Amino acid sequence: MKPELPAVPQLQAHIAALEHGLLERGTAVRLLLLAALAGEHVLLIGPPGTAKSELARRLHRAFDGARYFERLLTRFSTPEELFGPLSLKALEDDRYERLIDGYLPTAGIAFLDEVFKANSAILNALLTLFNEREFDNGSGRIRTPLVCAVGASNEAPADESLLAFHDRFLLRVPVALVGDASFTALLRLEDGAVPGGAEPITEAQRRGLAAAAASVALGDTALQALVRLRVFAAAQGLAVSDRRWRQLVGLLRVAAAAEARHEVDLLDLWLVPFVLGADAAAVPRLQAWFDEQLGALPQPLSWLGHAVRAFEGQLELERSLPAEAIDDSAGKLALARAIAGPEDAGGLLRLVSATLEEQGRRRFSPVHVAARLAQVDEVLSRVAAARQPVAQALQALQRALTGRLWLPPDLAARWCGAHRQTLDTLDAAAQRLHAVHQGFAALPVDDGVPAQAPARVAIDAAS
Repeated sequence: MKPELPAVPQLQAHIAALEHGLLERGTAVRLLLLAALAGEHVLLIGPPGTAKSELARRLHRAFDGARYFERLLTRFSTPEELFGPLSLKALEDDRYERLIDGYLPTAGIAFLDEVFKANSAILNALLTLFNEREFDNGSGRIRTPLVCAVGASNEAPADESLLAFHDRFLLRVPVALVGDASFTALLRLEDGAVPGGAEPITEAQRRGLAAAAASVALGDTALQALVRLRVFAAAQGLAVSDRRWRQLVGLLRVAAAAEARHEVDLLDLWLVPFVLGADAAAVPRLQAWFDEQLGALPQPLSWLGHAVRAFEGQLELERSLPAEAIDDSAGKLALARAIAGPEDAGGLLRLVSATLEEQGRRRFSPVHVAARLAQVDEVLSRVAAARQPVAQALQALQRALTGRLWLPPDLAARWCGAHRQTLDTLDAAAQRLHAVHQGFAALPVDDGVPAQAPARVAIDAAS
């Protein structure tokens, strides 16, 4: 029997608190909290005024005893601003030490805005602090309590000298301006306190979750997808270090453990675009790759649209064909007018006209009509056969989404919506085909017409 995974019951409440009053930040919120639980760092990429600093400030409240540190970096920033001033007393004793209390080396959650604008002296010190959780102070190296560093930048760095530091951020999360759909809600937002009440996540809970994550298995489906992902990343020119692949797997295991699962599955790979994407432009390409792996894309069904239009066109053609023999319709109408007289108000004339119209239509043999109905039934059967696996995939996806703490609701809705769009397309086509079926069944039939099966309606040859 597999051991019961330790629970962190307040995670959902912390997600709600992080997201409160922030529009279109569901993904960033979940990635921030998950990264902090995994002890990884996050880079938020986006323009000013998109709540990047607010997210970091809220994050630190989720962790018990975590001190918060925040700085805006420029090319003129000095090490003293981040790591503390030099100790004058230590200098008197010929020691080069800093007074670090209240500065970055004592922070649990740190937010560094415009992080790539810092000079090389600062960046080199940050490399060790971020990766090793250690800080060189004087002649000694001390452990730091850093849980998660949140960096912010308008864009990913283009300077190759910054790539090593850029790689220290496992998650690179685009944070865009609010979209048109949420703009009205943005204007109506009221300032208010962020809801509290959730117990902060303790150090013991973090350690327990890390221990549980180590026992989470990497499922075969997820493993095979990661192998395919490596090929795709190489084809896209995405440079991914061995360390980053290992960190990705570690993050996936923490995500599964926090949801009380013993195995990483394919759905967990929704995190991949934010780990492998070097900048905001790479994220959509990786998301499209994952949607394809998941099968969460609307099916084009071009063959079906072509078939429906072909049958509708054939029905319209056969309905409009004139009768083989031309009768004396004009004479019959004149006789009806003479018999009816002016007081008939058109009743007899309408009856005679309808009768003549029916007589003027082409009549078909029962064999012809049966052949048309059979071909429509064939396509309707194909529609039913195509619908079944899509409906099953939607049901399976909905079951798999149950209990997912980290998946953003809008992402889950998009995947389900793709299947529903395919089902809607199939159902609409089936409805039109049923109407065509009724139309062919209502064609005028004459047993005297030669019993010859018509040529099949031409539909997409690729179908």
